[in-house]
Amino acid sequence: MGTRRQVTLSMTAATAHAAQLCIDALSTATPASRSPLHTVISMASTLESSRQAWVIHGQSHSRRVGNWPAWFARNAVEKPLLYLHSAHSAAQLSALSNVTRQRGILCNDIENQPSRWPKGAQPSLPLWLATHPRCTPYDPASGEEARAIVLAALRSLYVEGKPGFYYLALHDQDSAAPLSEQDREAALKGMYPLQRNSPFDVRLLGAGRALDEVVHARRLLKQHWNISAQLWSCPSYTRLAREAAAAERWNRLHPRLPKRGCHLRDCLVGSAAPVIAVTGYPQAIVDQLGAHVDARFVALGAGSVQAAAPSRYWIVVSALRALADEGRIDTRQVQDAMKRYAVECE
Repeated sequence: MGTRRQVTLSMTAATAHAAQLCIDALSTATPASRSPLHTVISMASTLESSRQAWVIHGQSHSRRVGNWPAWFARNAVEKPLLYLHSAHSAAQLSALSNVTRQRGILCNDIENQPSRWPKGAQPSLPLWLATHPRCTPYDPASGEEARAIVLAALRSLYVEGKPGFYYLALHDQDSAAPLSEQDREAALKGMYPLQRNSPFDVRLLGAGRALDEVVHARRLLKQHWNISAQLWSCPSYTRLAREAAAAERWNRLHPRLPKRGCHLRDCLVGSAAPVIAVTGYPQAIVDQLGAHVDARFVALGAGSVQAAAPSRYWIVVSALRALADEGRIDTRQVQDAMKRYAVECE
């Protein structure tokens, strides 16, 4: 019994050491302003060179001979795992998570391939991510966000030894948005501000590639309607919702103790301005936040107003409608916006 325990502790120490070497190698590499996809590919190359991690480029593109799950399963010592793959369904992703023992950093580039599905994935895939208790899913908008998430995953899973796996949806649209240390920590929790302007009339939240449309919508609101918007990037709506739900449950079970807060409420506190949350996934992904937002909340996703992800024009119209419902602007402005942008329900 004593010998087996010593071996286990030795493996844990070896895993943590390997992960720290990976983090050190990535930290010394010079980051470039790239898309999430190209950022992670560059990080994968650095990890391969370090020889401290398993880097898999999809089963059919593995650099090792044979079926990779077989040789992976024979490894007695855990090493950090970064898997670049293309999964369009929950069934594919479930099978992948099972063969990786629900460990590692799974990076999906499916939205960069032709598909009839928004973000390249069947609706079942994001719902599976949101409801899988061992999965921490992210939809980074920029290479800087993706880099921060991969580094955090290496530390959380392999240095600190926490259970579960991370998932990143990767797109190939370049973004040069830098991240301060404060914003990096907030991004890992689920959201951080891109502009801290005040006062503002409405708050716009965006994730992944959809954030670009949100940015354009903010400009249109100001240029055409003199509406000021506060802008937030939300790499993980699911992490925000889970933490908020957990805090709510804890407060319900401990009524005599001080209430626990959550990152979502901390970010949105102090204003009654409507919140418009946008994703390229189905609306259900942002619907998770609604119960925890103390303001008028509008969730927009694929299928909400058009089959694809909401366009900048629909985001503007939705923001104006929310303000009209609050009595802050005339409803005729909503009608004028629909005519101006020629938007129609599909």
